[in-house]
Amino acid sequence: MVKKMKITYDPKADAIDIKFQKGKYSISKEIAEGIVVDYTKDGKVISIEILDASKRMPFKSIEAITIGLPKKAIEH
Repeated sequence: MVKKMKITYDPKADAIDIKFQKGKYSISKEIAEGIVVDYTKDGKVISIEILDASKRMPFKSIEAITIGLPKKAIEH
């Protein structure tokens, strides 16, 4: 089975969202200016949001993509 990490860019919000798993978050924590991590109630990371993305990286590298990672690559 392949688990998917999904990376999307919202041009209206100028934000990149990296989703690691489906579900609802219970806690959002800004870990650095403009970098927000969403956690489940048991402390697992659901997603990371990068705000003001076009100011942080070259605009050419900002595209909506979906990445499929082999399950082995994410299990320990």
